[in-house]
Amino acid sequence: MSLETKFKQLTELEAAALEGGGKSRLAKQNAKGKLTARQRIDLLLDEGSFEEIGKFVTHRATDFGLDKEKYLGDGVVTGAGKVNGRTVFVFSQDFTVFGGSLSETYAEKICKIMDMALKVGAPVVGLNDSGGARIQEGVVSLAGYADIFYRNTLASGVVPQISAIMGPCAGGAVYSPAITDFIFMVEDTSYMFVTGPNVVKTVTHEDVSFEDLGGASAHATKSGVTHFTATNDVECIENVKRLLSYLPQNCEELPPRYPSDRPANQPVFELDAIIPSASHQPYDMKDVIALTLDAGSFMEVHAAFAENIVVGFGRLDGRVVGVVANQPAVLAGVLDIKSSIKAARFVRFCDAFNIPLLTFVDVPGFLPGTDQEWNGVIMHGAKLLYAFAEATVPRVTVITRKAYGGAYDVMNSKHIGADFNFAWPTAEIAVMGAAGAAEIIFKNEIAQAQDPKAKLDEKIAEYTERFANPYQAAARGFVDAVIFPSQTRAKLAAAFELLENKALSRPKRKHGNIPL
Repeated sequence: MSLETKFKQLTELEAAALEGGGKSRLAKQNAKGKLTARQRIDLLLDEGSFEEIGKFVTHRATDFGLDKEKYLGDGVVTGAGKVNGRTVFVFSQDFTVFGGSLSETYAEKICKIMDMALKVGAPVVGLNDSGGARIQEGVVSLAGYADIFYRNTLASGVVPQISAIMGPCAGGAVYSPAITDFIFMVEDTSYMFVTGPNVVKTVTHEDVSFEDLGGASAHATKSGVTHFTATNDVECIENVKRLLSYLPQNCEELPPRYPSDRPANQPVFELDAIIPSASHQPYDMKDVIALTLDAGSFMEVHAAFAENIVVGFGRLDGRVVGVVANQPAVLAGVLDIKSSIKAARFVRFCDAFNIPLLTFVDVPGFLPGTDQEWNGVIMHGAKLLYAFAEATVPRVTVITRKAYGGAYDVMNSKHIGADFNFAWPTAEIAVMGAAGAAEIIFKNEIAQAQDPKAKLDEKIAEYTERFANPYQAAARGFVDAVIFPSQTRAKLAAAFELLENKALSRPKRKHGNIPL
């Protein structure tokens, strides 16, 4: 074979690999409002930076006529490239090849780039669009899934792992994204479930659609499985790129720092008027977050799930911080099962990847009721307590208003290792609210009074004056400073700068036993 013939052969093979399952199937993919596997990679990575690995891989199966139907790449595009100049490993599942189903060689390709990501210390982004296991290959396909799950677990806390669900993701395929750090879903074109609507109907007699069972909205609001949703593939990938801008390459590095939009020591006087005069009136904690952080820098995580707590990434004087904040505008900001789980996982991610934690507190306690108790609010609430207590990154807390009972302890208090704790003059740090406390402490006195209602009001006012303020906590050093709200941004920026070189060791152990 001549050199010219060999070059021609390579050119033809490369062209065939780019066609996936064929031009008609690629066109059909676009007609559904979905990008193809390679279009997604082109959108994710910096132009010209993609280095493909395994372009000519084909499956090894021979049963059920598979030996007569082979496609270069075998249904997944794998490799590495740059996102805003930083290395990222990526795999993009190709639905045009056997419905994106996973084969033995397909799994090997994904495992190869995951192994390489661990070696070089770079994030892994998975663009998922697959019908599941390739049934014709039997157990070797299942083994391929397990090989991926194992690597997801080894990579957890070492390099960031991001999953974008851009089509079907069902059965065993869902467990890889579930182990990764963040999941994105696309509305109306993606879904995730362990068992589909037909199986559900057979077993439980429930009639449910694909979208209602495992669509983006269901997982964003009900289950909390997905952290972000997008209206289309382009928006989804742009959001993935934005998330990566807050994250370090690996657990040994710090997050990237960017120039700030305004001086850190500039007072923010709008914050002085943000707390309502009546302590039972709500306000939006997201306004506090937005006014404190660099303008437009807050990227909320799990925005539609457990909305009584707010978590997300932002920048303060250019430094990346992870924000955890009670939301008094939803359920008065109480902690419950879902909010505790949501915040605990976020705190642990930040701690794993050297992202300082900023906590805003306005919490009246844990949500009471049989539903919460019987479903384990004690154990789930302890997850958040455990997550904060084990975190070694810089940790700063601001108490804006209520900080009652055990919830005060849980929300990154000084007692569980916070480095700096600030309180606004509006802070109420106590065992419980003034009304409940007065009813218990002065029960007999109120009962014996000529006007019990007037006596109760008097005792509530007395308790409020004495205990519902930040000064008793400040007197004991549980609060480092009581500050004007307008000073918050400046105080926080100074605190995180002081903590920049924080080093904290823990007792030697294999690992703790978080109450899962």
